[in-house]
Amino acid sequence: MSGVAPTTPPELLDGRSSKVLGRLRPGGLAIAVFSSVVVFGIAGYVIDNAPGWPQGQETFFNSEVFWRSLPILIRGLWVNIQLFLLAETFILVFALLLAVMRSLPGPAFFPLRLTSVVYIDLFRALPSILVIYVLGFGGPALGLPGLPDDPFAWGLIALVIVWSAYVAEVYRAGIEGVHPSQEAAARSLGLTRLQGLRYVVLPQAVRRVVPPLMNDFIGLQKDTALVASIGLIEVFRRAQILESGSFNFTPFLAAGLLFLLITIPLARLVDWIAARDRRRQQASIAR
Repeated sequence: MSGVAPTTPPELLDGRSSKVLGRLRPGGLAIAVFSSVVVFGIAGYVIDNAPGWPQGQETFFNSEVFWRSLPILIRGLWVNIQLFLLAETFILVFALLLAVMRSLPGPAFFPLRLTSVVYIDLFRALPSILVIYVLGFGGPALGLPGLPDDPFAWGLIALVIVWSAYVAEVYRAGIEGVHPSQEAAARSLGLTRLQGLRYVVLPQAVRRVVPPLMNDFIGLQKDTALVASIGLIEVFRRAQILESGSFNFTPFLAAGLLFLLITIPLARLVDWIAARDRRRQQASIAR
C-alpha cells in the first residue's frame, strides 16, 4: 500500500550483513574471531604434532626449493596464460555460434539444431584429458599437410572444442531467458527472425550470462594444466621436471599458489559482477 511506510525487519536493526561472517549482531565479530582461533589453533596443533609432520614439511614446504623454483614456474605460467587467453577468444565466438544454431526455429533449420545438440552432448560427456590425448597424439600422427605438430596448437584446439560445448549451454540459457515478447516486438518493427535474434535477443542474453561465463573461464584456466600430458612445457610440466630433479614436491605447491593468485581474483570479480547485476535488476524493478 502506498500510504504505509516500509518496515525494517527486527533482525536487520541490530547488526550488519557480511557474505563471509553472515548476519553480524552485537558481539558477533568477537565470537567469529574467537571461534576461528580455536578451530584453526586445534587444527594447527594436530598437524604440528603428527608423527610424520617433520618429513612432510621438508618434502612439501621446503622454502629453499620454493624460492628456487618460483622464477622457473612463473615463466611456465605465461604459457598457460597465453593458452587461456587464446582459447577464451575462440570459445566465445564458437560457443555463441553453437547456441544460435540450437535456438533456430522451424523445420528448415533442423539439421543445424541436430548438429549443435550432438556436438554439445558429445563433448560435455567426454573427459577433457581424453580429448587432449586423442587430438594431441592422433592429430600429428595423421601426417596430413597443413596440420600443426606443435602441442600448444593441439592443446588449444582441444580446449576450444571441449569448453565450447559448456559455454554454448550458458549462452542458450541466456537466450531462452529473454522474454518472448522481446522477439515479438522486434518482429512487429519489421525485423526478420534472424535480425531480431541478432539485434534484440542476443545483446540481452549475453549481458545475462556474463557471471556464469566467467565461472566457466575460471575452470578453463585450471584445465590448461592438462595440456602438459601431450608434452607442452607449461607450469605444471615445469613443476614435474623440478620435482624429478630435487626429489621434493614443493614445486607443485608453488605451481598451485600461482594458479590461486590468478583464479581467486577472478572469482571475486565474478562475485562483484553478479552483485552489480542484482542491484541493477532490483533498481529496474523498483522503477
